[in-house]
Amino acid sequence: MTSQVSSPAEQADEASEALVGGPRAPHSDHAGAGEKEIRRLDRVIIRFAGDSGDGMQLTGDRFTSETASFGNDLSTLPNFPAEIRAPAGTLPGVSSFQLHFADHDILTPGDAPNVLVAMNPAALKANIDDVPRGGEIIVNTDEFTKRPMAKVGYATSPLEDGSLEAYSVHPVPLTTLTIEALKEFGLSRKEAERSKNMFALGLLSWMYHRPTEGTEAFLRAKFAKRPQIAEANVTAFRAGWNFGETTEDFAVSYEVAPASQAFPAGTYRNISGNLALSYGLIAASRQADLPLYLGSYPITPASDILHELSRHKNFGVRTFQAEDEIAGIGAALGAAFGGSLAVTTTSGPGVALKSETIGLAVSLELPLVVIDIQRGGPSTGLPTKTEQADLLQAMYGRNGEAPVPIVAPRTPADCFDAALDAARIALTYRTPVFLLSDGYLANGSEPWRIPDVDDLPDLRVRFATGPNHELADGTEVFWPYKRDPETLARPWALPGTPGLEHRIGGIEKQDGSGNISYDPANHDFMVRTRQAKTDGIEVPDIQVDDPDQASTLVLGWGSTYGPITAAVRRLRATGQQIAQAHLRHLNPFPANLGEVLKHYDKVIVPEMNLGQLATLIRAKYLIDAHSHNQVNGMPFKAEQLAAALKEAIDA
Repeated sequence: MTSQVSSPAEQADEASEALVGGPRAPHSDHAGAGEKEIRRLDRVIIRFAGDSGDGMQLTGDRFTSETASFGNDLSTLPNFPAEIRAPAGTLPGVSSFQLHFADHDILTPGDAPNVLVAMNPAALKANIDDVPRGGEIIVNTDEFTKRPMAKVGYATSPLEDGSLEAYSVHPVPLTTLTIEALKEFGLSRKEAERSKNMFALGLLSWMYHRPTEGTEAFLRAKFAKRPQIAEANVTAFRAGWNFGETTEDFAVSYEVAPASQAFPAGTYRNISGNLALSYGLIAASRQADLPLYLGSYPITPASDILHELSRHKNFGVRTFQAEDEIAGIGAALGAAFGGSLAVTTTSGPGVALKSETIGLAVSLELPLVVIDIQRGGPSTGLPTKTEQADLLQAMYGRNGEAPVPIVAPRTPADCFDAALDAARIALTYRTPVFLLSDGYLANGSEPWRIPDVDDLPDLRVRFATGPNHELADGTEVFWPYKRDPETLARPWALPGTPGLEHRIGGIEKQDGSGNISYDPANHDFMVRTRQAKTDGIEVPDIQVDDPDQASTLVLGWGSTYGPITAAVRRLRATGQQIAQAHLRHLNPFPANLGEVLKHYDKVIVPEMNLGQLATLIRAKYLIDAHSHNQVNGMPFKAEQLAAALKEAIDA
């Protein structure tokens, strides 16, 4: 049954004494007279949902930060419209933030929220189908008036018509209570309403015993130039916490213990994929003892990397926000020619524009890291939704035979290591390298163990310093395409170094001398040599998780790692035998991949595309790889994926 609720004014009056002062200390497990019960849980999935202007991403981010500081394992899924200010009160305008936190190792943001915080009717309607029966729903009753409900097709109020009887509903007049709590600040109603997300955050912080000091410090720092607004937000946050403590509608609070056994010893912080990539690039430049240069054009969801790197000039980072995608990569390639660790960042539409310059980098054989944060396509597609459909574009999206190595991180924290790996390949083999992340990894977050600097790889390179070839007449000259016999990399000559003048450009070069050449035999040799260089890149063997000697293998790449691993765990818990392997290196593939695939009767490849890796696997290894595909802009759900894998096993 739905909970009964008094009028907004009555609730505001009842709670008025609780809306002052700081949060009160949580009670013990044993509820005495006047005390509330505390229940212990091993995990919780919370989804905050409202208009894109309601601050749901900030609310979720703050709850996540406090959860990380508490020591829980966590995984997040921000989900928001592409518009800067989407239509208020409409289904397309709903913004949400889902957080899964636990006292043990977890892999995904969770399939379905245990708790939904719905700030308006649109948020409720857009998300209610994901909430399981018995789930808790906290609803801002102030928004459930005739006009907002009509916008999303509610003929009657779902809070009154019995349609929510399957859920535990907590009707709370969030707007009214927030305005009441902020009376002393003399703010306009519109200004006071903006703090209702902090009231909701305070309430959820009470429900799950989250720390509060960090959020209060954050708010005071964020609004340091507007101290009245800062204190208003802090007051709303405290009011929400105290409302949970005093209202009768919330008789129970919950504790989720730190995940003390989930992590190796070390110092951890919460990190998103784009932030981890940024830190990985800075670390790579320091380990290579090269300046880091980013030539980029802003594009969702890659722009955060440009924003973050621009803050780190003290580490020798130079960022250039170009007028378009072509200028961005052109500047980056120029920086590579000049001796920098050069990077360009983009998403799928930008890769299309950068393709000619990537081909030039292949011809010039210069190190360049091309970061593609994949999103839904084609064309402009779904800018804020995730997809991993750029694999074939990265593999083949250039004219001529232009092979480029491809690296794909598996989790937000893994983006740090993937950035180091991409830089290693680019610098060692003198080649552009694709790093394929996606919107799910870019915006999602998880705990990251901060590595010891001494454990990072040595990426230092040697520049050419003098002649490297002797002509028949004994003259010593510099040949820009005379290769290292192990890596097939050509020398990297800094412009301006005396005696190392050489030709650059996109026309085919003569082997060794680098002179322009139209000789058919030379072109054949150079094409095959560039391919051999890519094929010979040293990558580790793929590791297989197969404790039961299964006959079915699930093969994934990129951000599908979490859902696939969670689905495999579910199947094994029911007695199913299934193996799992995950690719980081997609070009070249690990040397042992062919033998691994032949060991299994059935290979299933889940992808957020229509079967791009499966196509490559079938073509290269001549095995009947079975695709399981999803292209709805969202990551796989573990339960649905487990069901699909079970069906494939039984087929």
